[in-house]
Amino acid sequence: MSETHLSFDVLVPAQSRNLTVFTFVAKAADIVRIVRIERAGRAADGMLQGFQRPQIAAHIREIRDYLEKPNAILPNPIVVAFLGKAALEPSREASGSRRLKIDITEGPPGWIVDGQQRFTALSELCGREFEVLVSGFLCETEEELQKQFILINNTRPLPKALIYELLPQVADLPLRMSSRSQAALLTEALNYRAGSALKGLIKQQTNPKGVIRDTVLQRVIMNSLSDGALRLYAGDDALLLSKGVELISEYWHAVQAVFVSDWDGKTPKDSRLIHGTGIIALGYVMDYLNAVTGAETRDEFARGLRLLKGKTAWSSGEWNFRDERRRWNGLQNVPADVRQLSFYLLDVIKAALAAQERAA
Repeated sequence: MSETHLSFDVLVPAQSRNLTVFTFVAKAADIVRIVRIERAGRAADGMLQGFQRPQIAAHIREIRDYLEKPNAILPNPIVVAFLGKAALEPSREASGSRRLKIDITEGPPGWIVDGQQRFTALSELCGREFEVLVSGFLCETEEELQKQFILINNTRPLPKALIYELLPQVADLPLRMSSRSQAALLTEALNYRAGSALKGLIKQQTNPKGVIRDTVLQRVIMNSLSDGALRLYAGDDALLLSKGVELISEYWHAVQAVFVSDWDGKTPKDSRLIHGTGIIALGYVMDYLNAVTGAETRDEFARGLRLLKGKTAWSSGEWNFRDERRRWNGLQNVPADVRQLSFYLLDVIKAALAAQERAA
């Protein structure tokens, strides 16, 4: 390789008649010399330039931290495109292989089409040679390059719910995913374990007939793992699957017993008790009762939940909030409504507990 050209042995699969596609292996240091990232922006005259989204620092850091582990792999190729300054030449190697020659006299002539966050993370690795797969293609016009960028980046991603359901099967995940993984693990146990108050009721990709969305329950669990009743079990799957499952199940057994008419046979459409808004708000109630009264069993939780009787409008009537009245189904699963309902339920319980203490 000279200072003005870089060459790679590439495989050229038979795909499009109009675009030549190839793949090869390269080190991050070499990729820096042949491609650049063109971020979307506007020129002084307002014309659009580039097409890549802004960097996401946290995502890049997360990838880099993973790649620094000795068992890290990166099977996803970085996709690059060349608009001139690159050519495929015959190779003496096996059929289907060619020689890619890239002119870098005037700087990197290619563009990263997909994998900019991965590439940036790779470029930040210190003291480690990490080879990656590179998939590339040659374009004749800038319009064709932008078209391919849109098509390549517009594929339908996996549903988040399916990804979350798969997380418990995977170890050594980034911290952000580990928290979700623990929540998904507990959700799975609650949905399929005999004796669970929520057995069969959680809607997952593998249980579409459930009525409580798994992502909603996972949010409740993550809140509790962070600074609630489950915090003592955070990071310990064994304890989470024993003590954690038991605690959550006991609490929802109590919810079902205290609000039986708002639970039995209901769906999120006919009861806000089953709705995401109610589930998340009641999650905060669980954490509060556990912290203040030490509740762990269904009977202990039920004593606290009964303080809400006559003060709720899960499936009929109106919510009598401090500053407004809301029809029972006027609450939606949005942060403002979840926050309003959570504060209301906690205020009712706090007031009732305070009254009991004064009476004693």
